[in-house]
Amino acid sequence: MRPKPRRHSVRPQVEALETLELLSTLPAVAADVSRARQPASIVGQLPDVTPTSVSTIPANGDLNPYGVAVVPQGFPRNGLLEPGDILVSNFNASSNLQGTGTTIVKVTPGGTQSLFFQGQAGIGLSTALGVVKGGFVLVGSTPTTDGTSATIQPGSILIINRFGQQVGTISDPTLLNGPWDLTVNDRGNRPQVFVSNVLSGAVTRLDLQITDHGQQVQVVGKTQIASGYTHRSDPAALEIGPTGLVFDPARNVLYVASTGDNAIFAVRGASTTRTDQGTGRVIDQDSTHLHGPLGLVRAPNGDLIAANGDAVNADPNQPSELVEFTPSGRFVAQFSLDPNPAGPFGIALASAGRSVIMAAVNDNHNVLELFRVHG
Repeated sequence: MRPKPRRHSVRPQVEALETLELLSTLPAVAADVSRARQPASIVGQLPDVTPTSVSTIPANGDLNPYGVAVVPQGFPRNGLLEPGDILVSNFNASSNLQGTGTTIVKVTPGGTQSLFFQGQAGIGLSTALGVVKGGFVLVGSTPTTDGTSATIQPGSILIINRFGQQVGTISDPTLLNGPWDLTVNDRGNRPQVFVSNVLSGAVTRLDLQITDHGQQVQVVGKTQIASGYTHRSDPAALEIGPTGLVFDPARNVLYVASTGDNAIFAVRGASTTRTDQGTGRVIDQDSTHLHGPLGLVRAPNGDLIAANGDAVNADPNQPSELVEFTPSGRFVAQFSLDPNPAGPFGIALASAGRSVIMAAVNDNHNVLELFRVHG
């Protein structure tokens, strides 16, 4: 995304959050009659909610928040993180050059922002941010040396323990070529991680195993499961390619938000396939409501929510839209996160009692926006 201005903001007081790790197991809703019994639309409630904004700028001045992840229930508590904490990765350093950010900040349920991790200079932490309840944080590194596509590198996945220490790196210039986003199929000590690659237009599944009494992460398999998504460099967005991912374990389907194709795809057999399934099936290519989808999450009622980055099919009358639609592609609701384009990127959902917290970065202002709605 293009360099962003700074803005300081008020920190919220938010009651304890817990992740919606079980929401992804909800089956897709087949009919409106069934949907009437499900929780309400998330995005449809946002116009009536005043969000609370939390600055994502750490002490070193990193900018351009990209990834958002919530620490799940079951995560070990004897570290720097607690279940319900929200993590945000920064893509730019204080220089505002893209692909040079080094930090992950955490936002506690009480709204306090602090540094969780700081890596070596110039690693460029992308939207690929996830947490496995075995006690590790995974984040993508897609670095540049000058903030342009001319110097972008294949990058890697960094493995960080619950104390904010990097304990491993997963690299593969073919299967991890510009890790841009990721999602976790958390299976305890044998989690799977799906990674979208912006430089190859492909998606890779990492089969992991947590070993040494929860102290190490071992890669037991790497498989390219999808490919053929549009990918290219862009003078403003740096790179355009497949981004947001949502996995539905009940159906064994991975949903892929392909920015360059301005479409959402469904890849079947994602957790088990040993072969490349191509792009999968298009489930939504709505040019009226999709404007370069980036982050992707699944709502309690089974709907999908995408964050539009406006790098593709931009509409000046619909800037920075969050859009909700059914798994069959029927439009449900939309909401503008910012009056200017290119605000949203990573998004996540967490529960707080009977409410749901929608967390969305607004990288126009370097903040995390928190919306409390009915679940």
